[in-house]
Amino acid sequence: MEGKVVVRKFIEEIVNTGQVEDIAKFVSLDYEEVHEGVRHRIGIEGARDHVLGIREVYPDLNMKIDQQITEGEWIATSYTVTGTFKKNWLGIKPTGKKISYTGVNINRVVDGLIVEHGGAANLFGPLLEAGVVSLSKDKPEY
Repeated sequence: MEGKVVVRKFIEEIVNTGQVEDIAKFVSLDYEEVHEGVRHRIGIEGARDHVLGIREVYPDLNMKIDQQITEGEWIATSYTVTGTFKKNWLGIKPTGKKISYTGVNINRVVDGLIVEHGGAANLFGPLLEAGVVSLSKDKPEY
């Protein structure tokens, strides 16, 4: 399977449903998450826990692929997520509100399996909505 197809099917069949029983069809035993330049080898079980954890916070989570670009083993996916904020996340109390945010994932696919994942999400809107950050009405002095 082409890398773009692997990532798309992983999002559609695993992330958007929470049905992680077939996650090994998409994720390598050597799967790594990359955060702030640090590699974390979490394997299939870690990937499974990640998906289930996200779906606990947003049980009706839906990730819509906006665009995908492939170069060799690398697949960049821009996306829009919607979901209802139902459980504590990073110490933030749930609002029960439907939220939406955008982001970009970078995955590396080798031999039909995702071996590496990293990315960035634009969480300012949800954090603002949850009251964790606020907009200052005063203009900063320069």
